[in-house]
Amino acid sequence: MFELTKVQAALEQFSLDGWLFYDFRGSNVLARRILDIPEDAMGSRRFFYFVPKSGQPTKLVHRIESEALDHLPGEKVIYLKWQELEAGIETILRNAKLIAMEYSPRNSNPYISRVDAGTVELVRESVESIVPSGDLVQLFEAVWDAEQWELHQKAGVETDKAFEVAWSFIATQIREQGSVEEQAVSDVIMEHFEQSGLTTYHPPIVARESHSGDPHYETGTGSDTAIRESDFVLIDLWAKLDVPRGVYSDMTRVGIVGRQVPETYSQIFQIVAEARDAAITLVEKAFSSGTPLQGWEVDQACRDVIEEAGYGQYFVHRTGHSIGQETHGNGANMDNLETHEERLILPRTCFSIEPGIYLPEFGVRSEVNVFIDGQNKIHVTAGERQTEILSILSEY
Repeated sequence: MFELTKVQAALEQFSLDGWLFYDFRGSNVLARRILDIPEDAMGSRRFFYFVPKSGQPTKLVHRIESEALDHLPGEKVIYLKWQELEAGIETILRNAKLIAMEYSPRNSNPYISRVDAGTVELVRESVESIVPSGDLVQLFEAVWDAEQWELHQKAGVETDKAFEVAWSFIATQIREQGSVEEQAVSDVIMEHFEQSGLTTYHPPIVARESHSGDPHYETGTGSDTAIRESDFVLIDLWAKLDVPRGVYSDMTRVGIVGRQVPETYSQIFQIVAEARDAAITLVEKAFSSGTPLQGWEVDQACRDVIEEAGYGQYFVHRTGHSIGQETHGNGANMDNLETHEERLILPRTCFSIEPGIYLPEFGVRSEVNVFIDGQNKIHVTAGERQTEILSILSEY
């Protein structure tokens, strides 16, 4: 449900004159979700909805879709001709100088860049400045309430158990059959999810040997997909409780199908774990001291460790992503590689920290989820951090 007082409090927090929402045929999913517009709502004409930092909002809607925003508070301005649309924009923005839109300068952050360049050009004729709405969007798309935090913890218990199920299944199959297919391990994890009341948008990654060196490997598509004794195995899994407003738990762990871990693998894992922990430490220090922290800074703290160890070229993705009702949520990402993420990390948001080193022979990733509660306390969720590569046949 759209809450005007909450939006206006956010505008005051970020010292903005207003927030201009715009959509054309579903082009701005962020605006539509924040404005509580159903996904299946009909609409083929442009609309604008301007929320000032105080006072009543204004709707700018087409004559044949004049009821499109009737569920929202505020006055209505109706246009038919394009000249009336342009005049209407000027009218609803007449008292605004600094506004936010789902816009990113130079498209530096495509996750929030939902308004086309031409519309931005048009709006600029009526205001002094347009700034990205990324931090505003987070308040409505990425911040969890107490119920969602509880749902995440419950999901985390079951995703943690899923690793136990997978490692045990691998060990049993190796002892009884001599090998087990990657896909069979994935299927067992999916069965566990179903039995535990979890759902996911995509099955997990189960990757043996060189397959683990591909961060987005599709399980079962490699040239040799049978896991055998002494193989290195990476498992990346994500799921949420199959209930309204459920939020994801997203984890990656690694193991060796043996009783001892070769030193080469251990050395790479320790670098990855050190990078992961450096990122977590930065978050902890920032929130304990009240220092504002942007997503790119967390990525860089993590990346520095891997680069200093000489493996920078093998860390080929961002350090982490926002987590919400989608695995990749609409909050700040931990990224200074693919984008320069300048959105703030906010209390009551969750994100992954998942550095990796991907070599031709094998790849190591260690992924945890971090949640910052309303008292700025940092929680690393879903079990303890992995501190060493699991010796599967010794433990199971």
